[in-house]
Amino acid sequence: MAERSIWGSKVGFVLAATGSAVGLGAIWKFPYMAGANGGSAFILPFILMVLSFGVTLILAEIIIGRAGRGSVVTSFRRLAGKAWVPLGLVGVICAFLIMTYYSTVGGWCLTYLFQAILGHATATDISKLEETFKLTVSSPTSAILYQTIFLAITAAVLFFEVNKGIERISKVLMPLLFVLMCILIVRGLTLPGALEGVKFLFAPRWDQVSASSLLNAMGFTFFSLSVGMGIMITYGSYVGHTEDLPSASIWIASLAFTSCVLAGLMVIPPVLAFGMNPSAGPGLTFITMPAVFAKIPFGNAFAVCFYGCLLVAALTSMISLFEVPLAFMIDEWKMSRHMASICLFIALAICSIPAALSMGPWGDIKIFGRNFFDFLDYLTCNVLMPLSALFVIAITGWFFFDKTSYEINATRKRSSAFMKFFRFMLAFVAPVFIVVVALSNFF
Repeated sequence: MAERSIWGSKVGFVLAATGSAVGLGAIWKFPYMAGANGGSAFILPFILMVLSFGVTLILAEIIIGRAGRGSVVTSFRRLAGKAWVPLGLVGVICAFLIMTYYSTVGGWCLTYLFQAILGHATATDISKLEETFKLTVSSPTSAILYQTIFLAITAAVLFFEVNKGIERISKVLMPLLFVLMCILIVRGLTLPGALEGVKFLFAPRWDQVSASSLLNAMGFTFFSLSVGMGIMITYGSYVGHTEDLPSASIWIASLAFTSCVLAGLMVIPPVLAFGMNPSAGPGLTFITMPAVFAKIPFGNAFAVCFYGCLLVAALTSMISLFEVPLAFMIDEWKMSRHMASICLFIALAICSIPAALSMGPWGDIKIFGRNFFDFLDYLTCNVLMPLSALFVIAITGWFFFDKTSYEINATRKRSSAFMKFFRFMLAFVAPVFIVVVALSNFF
């Protein structure tokens, strides 16, 4: 087996993997999901699910990566045989397709950050902010330009080896993300009435827990941890055998949900302090928050911090997604990292154009009643990710548990009770969890 790059430290691996899990899901989606599902009625079940199902699924993917020492496809072949190669391709294709529309949102973040730096990102007129957002997403020139810049930044990071590119940038970006979030949280909590937002998020209100809030918490747990995209498998392939995988998985899951909670504290208290609607949906980030910043002293400076957070989160996730097909091209097509990075950037720059134009000139082009952006989102989240996750479970929990057991016990012997509980969660509970989430999105 050819020599493979490894992470320089456990901290570097955990931060990089956490960056993939955090992403825009935490900063962009979590606050409005919490707002729309009763705050604590959503958050408390979410935390419990992350620390149970979430840790289990993260660990399963990392196990495949370290045991296979290769890309998703390479690892599937080495662990399970050639018949599993097409199943491994599902994860690679899923990651590529996600990038074609995720880069569009990354371009929006870049646009708003530039506008904030220029002092144009705040306004008290909601209708004006709505119009600005529509212009941002529908302008073909702006959408494609900023999307391409976002892709170029990502490709530049991946151009270098894992420990020189991904690990180094993660050690900078992840602490920066937490610092920026803490600055915004402190400012938001000093606003009159902000404590109502804290109560909304954390005060137990079990009477508001419903089947819908639980289902949404399950769905967000699955999709917020980067499970089913091949990311943790790819990152796991760079982990040395001196690292303890269960503890690393717990760290990743814990930091991921902590980021989500911090995002909720960053957004919800100031929104409620000014009497705005915390369940405003996706517009909470690009429409409601600029109105909040317009109402506080030095609001534009805080807008720069906020959209800086969004961009950092988008980049950390995009870098991890980019590595999935990149590792495939290096391992399976024997390309150099430099050439693979350039080719993948060109392919994405072209294939991402339909998603960028789907909010504007190509908005009337539909696939099964959805524009390009919405169709790609639906296909990857509701079909490819659940399928890929089930294939991971089949390998680690059903057919090759002996290899799973070896990786778990490589650095520290676990008790038989621990192993039985883990297999029960992985082989029986997790599949039910995934199927329920997947079916709920179809009906």
